[in-house]
Amino acid sequence: MCGFAGFFTESRGSCEAKAILSKMVNALRHRGPDSEGVWCSDDGVVGLAHSRLAVVGSGRDGHQPMRSASGRFVLAYNGEIYNYSEIRNRLEKAGVAVLGRSDTAVLLAACEHWGIKKTLECAVGMFAFALWDDFDKCLTLARDRFGEKPLYYGYQGRDFLFGSTLTSLRMHPSWIGSIDRQALYEFVRYDYVPGPFSIYEGIKKLRPGSWLELRWQDGRLSEQHETYWSALSSIKYSKGSLYSGDFSSAVDDLEVCVETILRDQMRADVPLGAFLSGGVDSSAVVSLMQRVTSRPVKTFTIGFDETTYDESASAEAVASYLGTTHTTVKLSDSDVLDLIPKLPSIYDEPFADASQIPTTLVSQIARNEVTVALSGDGGDEVFGGYNRYVWGPRILSYGKFCPCLARSALAKSLELFTPSTWDSLLRYLPNSFKPRHIGEKLHKLAKILPAKNSKDLYDRTVRFWGDHIPVLGLANDYRRGSPSDAVWQLGWSFPELMMAADTLTYLPDDILVKIDRAGMSVGLETRAPFLDHRLFEFLWSLPAEYRISNGQSKKLLRHLLYRHVPKHLVERPKAGFALPIGQYLRGPLRDWAEYQLDPVRLRQEGYFNTSAVRTAWEQHCSGRFNRQYDLWSILMFQAWLSSQ
Repeated sequence: MCGFAGFFTESRGSCEAKAILSKMVNALRHRGPDSEGVWCSDDGVVGLAHSRLAVVGSGRDGHQPMRSASGRFVLAYNGEIYNYSEIRNRLEKAGVAVLGRSDTAVLLAACEHWGIKKTLECAVGMFAFALWDDFDKCLTLARDRFGEKPLYYGYQGRDFLFGSTLTSLRMHPSWIGSIDRQALYEFVRYDYVPGPFSIYEGIKKLRPGSWLELRWQDGRLSEQHETYWSALSSIKYSKGSLYSGDFSSAVDDLEVCVETILRDQMRADVPLGAFLSGGVDSSAVVSLMQRVTSRPVKTFTIGFDETTYDESASAEAVASYLGTTHTTVKLSDSDVLDLIPKLPSIYDEPFADASQIPTTLVSQIARNEVTVALSGDGGDEVFGGYNRYVWGPRILSYGKFCPCLARSALAKSLELFTPSTWDSLLRYLPNSFKPRHIGEKLHKLAKILPAKNSKDLYDRTVRFWGDHIPVLGLANDYRRGSPSDAVWQLGWSFPELMMAADTLTYLPDDILVKIDRAGMSVGLETRAPFLDHRLFEFLWSLPAEYRISNGQSKKLLRHLLYRHVPKHLVERPKAGFALPIGQYLRGPLRDWAEYQLDPVRLRQEGYFNTSAVRTAWEQHCSGRFNRQYDLWSILMFQAWLSSQ
């Protein structure tokens, strides 16, 4: 795992270019602490900077930027190609010499011999890279299928900049860095900045499964975008080629598929382990990891003082049964509070999924013993795990028999009591009928009950601030299209529509951002076995009821897991990777939050409607409403803004 940055511009001269690249690579060291390098053309038109975390091929043969044997191509690359050995064998059979044993050398040789399109179609892995063709004077940027690895790009003035982090781009002397208020609107709405946009005007994220070619033509840079894999197109194709076996056969085939993926992803020349929460996804990953290796897997989890948020006992029970070498670290409130001021620098652009905190903390714990950690990320999207996939259709069906006015009235009645009051009133319900944090969930239910249709219901489950987002300075006709817009025109079941929409938006821009930045902040490479396109295509070829059936999510994965872990160890209400942020904001974080939300500061900066923000803050402090998620996005932006 690494980081890279660079530029493509008019001539600067090699000395100036190298000085700029040195500053850019300095901002990447957290992603690659093992080595670094820079390269630029003789005229300084194009430059590449790279910092390396050595995982496969730890010697000099993995040093980057890497030049091809012919001297024509130069590569800067971030990620892992899991099937690099197979690609190497194919190249060598074709008479192509691969210089070095690293996956970087294999990727470079493949690009030179096969070209970009075939190489990308053959590569199985997580990656982003920049490839310079010195013969055609062409720069190519490419990104993996699901967007596991980041790649920003865009113009600042006449200079074209690109890289793994926005921080590295800010080191370039042409950097302007004007905040895109419409991107800010989207951030406050979703807690992340949706692709392809970034928080800065003129800077975008490269779409997953695509590549971009740039070359000089008629005195200007021309761009050509291409797609080599599309999740939506893949879903359509897979649904048209339905699996012919029964449910038991599907579980068998799933087991073979996941074990094959794990054998590839467990290749590393450094210590490797896994995150283990004790839930279905991580338990499935670890149980099958333990099957394909003869040594105990190193597993890691964190616990908290707040018992309703502590899942460490479940993780320990699974670890004990599987025989892993398990590490649990109980963290205090002070550990959490000490991390929060560091979040803006870790997450590079504003990011407000509060599970960023435990994800970063467990990464810190794992890095003490391993350099690579596997996780269950992506399991909810591909197997159908989110609660909304089960409850959404029920609420939608109730809406057909219950007028909108009645549902709105019911929603208001649910908000008559605070979440903590609901928790107290319903504390004697049997656990089988009472999910964790039931008061908070009832308030979430109140938000979605008035939904008019399936898309409106989905939007209400994934957005914050309702229809009154307090961002100032937007165009009156503001609307940006989403990669998931096309999904809602399809005649699939509601859970399938939500799963597809999440795969195109929430997965790359929230889940994968969270895990990548958390791991990279401490030089830890994270891998997600469930995000293999072959597994994805297999799952979408199955009947929908193999994943969600009779109110049970992840049916297929659960039945695979029950083969290796007793059901009672993993069956419990889904809680997510959460923290009592709302309580912190009323308690130990209150002074910090007051500073970020100071009305004088808000008015001077001019990004937010001060009255709307302060009203939400006062409502939250009173305990009348839990506005933690609305406020957390504002707080994370304010903290990020202060760090710039």
